[in-house]
Amino acid sequence: MTPPMRRALIAFLVTAGLGLLAVLVVAYKAWTYPDRATGTARGAVEIEVPKGAGAQQVAELLAASGLLERPALFRLYAGQRGAASRFKAGHYKIQAPATPRQLVDLMVRGAADELVAVTIPEGKNLVEVAEILAGAGIAPRQDLVARAVDGAFVRSLELPGPTLEGYLYPDTYKMRPHTTADRALVALVRRHRQVFEELRAAHADGIAALRKRLGWGDAQIVILASIIEKETGRGEERPRIAQVLFNRLTKPTFRPHRLETDPTIIYGCAVAPLQLARASAACAQWKGNIQTIHLRDTENPYNTYTHEGLPPGPISNPGRAALEAVMKPDGSAYLYYVSRNDGTHQFSATKAEHDAAVVKFQRGGKPLPGANP
Repeated sequence: MTPPMRRALIAFLVTAGLGLLAVLVVAYKAWTYPDRATGTARGAVEIEVPKGAGAQQVAELLAASGLLERPALFRLYAGQRGAASRFKAGHYKIQAPATPRQLVDLMVRGAADELVAVTIPEGKNLVEVAEILAGAGIAPRQDLVARAVDGAFVRSLELPGPTLEGYLYPDTYKMRPHTTADRALVALVRRHRQVFEELRAAHADGIAALRKRLGWGDAQIVILASIIEKETGRGEERPRIAQVLFNRLTKPTFRPHRLETDPTIIYGCAVAPLQLARASAACAQWKGNIQTIHLRDTENPYNTYTHEGLPPGPISNPGRAALEAVMKPDGSAYLYYVSRNDGTHQFSATKAEHDAAVVKFQRGGKPLPGANP
């Protein structure tokens, strides 16, 4: 063999050997890739995989969080395993470092968020409901409030009024943490509808009477129930307070037909400006308690001391008992009630009886201003 041929053979063998070595290195890396953690992150890493995210988007999220390098390689590996189209949306807490195999398995299995039990008490307004849900880690408060007062979202649920107030049913729910505001709110609205339909079937005659006498539909029932919910926490009193408020709206001897309930003023000053984008001059001076200027405020549409009839919308989210009280009031002739300071109320049929009850329970026996000694 001539020297040139020998050199050519050696060059060929070296080149072939290097090529084979490169192939072996690539094969080794490909073989071991699934079980090699390449990311720089350490400790607990949280990522949110949005609904509908594909393998490429998931790979980029993982790479941006320091959980892996070369997202394209991860995507190819997921595709080779037939997992690229099976990644599940959710909020993931991942302990880094993690291997590609572990990441793919986790994304296919889905986030292991446990359901959280959240209790919404009766009579909370939409802001308070948002705070409760946010406190349980369901969704951010600002997102919940924004959607609850989003007119387009409300209309998409076929509800009256500009907000979800009155339709966020108080109950205990099991929800997944880090869900969307829409999903969380829809669950509460769905529960309201379920309970309302159950009550409709049980009290068809009462609902028909409301429609015939006052022209009321479902929306007005919810509004009055929301007031009853704020007026008493005693279940046995709700049908009686419902009747008192009906009497104020319908009895010819009680004029003007004003409900005169404090919680409506409070709502108009403390919560309603969210939907009105403004507050009355009196409400601009709101400091947490009702003053004379608030009682006389005609600019507050929720002030039932200066406006006849119902306020423009619910002031809280009523439960079953309050809704049922509107459909089945107790039929009494009372027109007034005053707190006994023990969680119950004293009911009166005349103004004189009511004034005497106010003196007894609210003024410690001291006569009302202007009363004859």
